[in-house]
Amino acid sequence: MGAGDGADGPERASAPSGPPEVRDLGEADLGRLAALEQQIFGRSAWSRSLIRDELLWGLSRWRGIDGAGDLIAYAVYGFEGDAFHLMNLAVAPEARGGGLARVLMADLMSEATRLEAPDVWLEVAVTNDAALALYRDHGFEDVRVRRRYYQPEGIDALVMRRALS
Repeated sequence: MGAGDGADGPERASAPSGPPEVRDLGEADLGRLAALEQQIFGRSAWSRSLIRDELLWGLSRWRGIDGAGDLIAYAVYGFEGDAFHLMNLAVAPEARGGGLARVLMADLMSEATRLEAPDVWLEVAVTNDAALALYRDHGFEDVRVRRRYYQPEGIDALVMRRALS
């Protein structure tokens, strides 16, 4: 899954009033995560059962930001050995434009550095201009295109990498 950043929209009332704090997400966040995933990604959203399995079985790590008492942004990553993969970064439509995607990205880069990952990898839809700009602003470079990667839409994905060492 790629990024659903949407960093280009106006900031809305549900954004945090103070500096946003990133926290680990867990089973208690499952309902809101599933709703956000559907709202942001539509047909290509992860199912509630997949999100539940990822959360409960520790198949990936989930980090998020709350605003007005509810989850409004989240990121998912995996780390195995020395491979750090950003799988998803998403901001609720009503909270876009407030810099939450950048806060999550900085948190992820700090975590990758802490884990001593040599680099961070991701795949993003070639049509997602906001996410592409975010990643390039954070030092990611284009590696290659994966044809028709996103199903059922058949959209190509750009594989990107940021070297950390």
